[in-house]
Amino acid sequence: MSPDVDLTVPASAPGSAARAAVTRLLAADSWLFRAAAGRRWPGAEPVLPRLSRSANHGVLWFATAAAVAASRTPRARRAAVRGLASLSLASLTVNTLGKRSVRRPRPSLDPVPLVRRLGRQPITTSFPSGHAASAAAFATGVALESPAWGAAVAPLAFSVAASRVYTGVHFPSDVLAGAALGAGAAFAVRALVPARAQIVPPARPRADVPALPEGEGLVLVANNASGTAERARALRDVLPKAEVVECEPEGIPDALEEAAGRARVLGVCGGDGTVNTAAGTALRHGLPLAVLPGGTLNHFAYDLGVEDARDLGRAVARGEGVRVDVGRFSSARGEGVFLNTFSLGVYPELVRERERWTDRIGGWPAGVLAAVRVLRADRHPVEAEVQGRRRPLWLLFAGNGTYHRMGLAPGRRFDLADGMLDVRVVHGGRRPALRLLSAAFAGPLTRSPAHAAVQLPRLRLNGLAPGTLLAYDGEVTEVEGEVRVEKLPGALTVYRPLPPA
Repeated sequence: MSPDVDLTVPASAPGSAARAAVTRLLAADSWLFRAAAGRRWPGAEPVLPRLSRSANHGVLWFATAAAVAASRTPRARRAAVRGLASLSLASLTVNTLGKRSVRRPRPSLDPVPLVRRLGRQPITTSFPSGHAASAAAFATGVALESPAWGAAVAPLAFSVAASRVYTGVHFPSDVLAGAALGAGAAFAVRALVPARAQIVPPARPRADVPALPEGEGLVLVANNASGTAERARALRDVLPKAEVVECEPEGIPDALEEAAGRARVLGVCGGDGTVNTAAGTALRHGLPLAVLPGGTLNHFAYDLGVEDARDLGRAVARGEGVRVDVGRFSSARGEGVFLNTFSLGVYPELVRERERWTDRIGGWPAGVLAAVRVLRADRHPVEAEVQGRRRPLWLLFAGNGTYHRMGLAPGRRFDLADGMLDVRVVHGGRRPALRLLSAAFAGPLTRSPAHAAVQLPRLRLNGLAPGTLLAYDGEVTEVEGEVRVEKLPGALTVYRPLPPA
């Protein structure tokens, strides 16, 4: 090594180099800001300032979320909720950490034309951009749940972020940092609450079902009371040779029996009660069932992964199907099957009350009103002998398969062929509302003096008084004496889109 080479480095060199790098970045940032201010953006003057103002306090994104959710598809509603949750986390992070960590002053407005400037200038620090963070968080959150809606929202989010530089309230680096923070918030929300596409139910056991590329051989009975006309038309677009029979609720059982006599595949479009009737028909005739959601809740169809005509059409065209469990109950008054839930106690009363109001005010408001009226009414718990022990019950629930994220209202099942009943009991007491709410927040497989949750292959109830109400898949009947509940493992064959191999 040459002796005239000096390897000593001043102690301040690393800090000086870092400060020099920061200085160069800030200079480049200022140059980009001035270049954007001096550039004419065709068509932007009447749009971007208004767009920037509309995003204040998240107003634009709440309106966009409402518009997305108005499409009334489950995927769109989930996308809207995820977008708003991501926005909330991003906004909280920016306002509590971002703005306080880097107290950067706003850029000078001198190079910005008057026509572009906002009427009311922000008073917070410049770094990072809260508007860009909210825009990126909302768009990314929507896209993680629904790529199609994410692509529709992305241009709006980009325009809001660009408007912050255009109107002179942020440097470009503020916007980039805010966008990165917003996207990170959306991924953080997804880590806490996985998107539905991330949670793929096991496609087992596989079933050998006919592939009908254009739908020939599929006869689908649609319940007109569920507003299924649009969904039926969408199915015809996907499977043009499928036969669709539309009828009123009272004609559903006969229409299903008639369709089963000439169909290779029995189809149904309606709510959970209509799907229950179709499942019974399919079991009697040994036919595979194709389910198109057409009601308010559609638990069974959604747990299958069928949310619209495209999902069902793809499964039918490719011949993708599985076998699923069926729940069955029997009593002195008869028997029935259920695909979702079986319950005694306050829930059957809630179902009846909800049916009284649904036609007048709609499904969801009717459900809320029914819950309030049932919980406020002066009533006594149901007396029943459960597995050999007599006890008062406010609610007994048995799910066809294990429910996850569930309180009093069913959540989602990841396995429709697990062979188990998800049994949840709310014991009798003086304050039914408090006990029911505590059970709603409790997880599965819990025990307390107020409620319990277990998994069983079968259940036996005795000593039910005459006229005791029983609800199954949204339908209500009366039972008395002994009731037996059991599973029929893999009894029903259904179409469901399978994940890629």
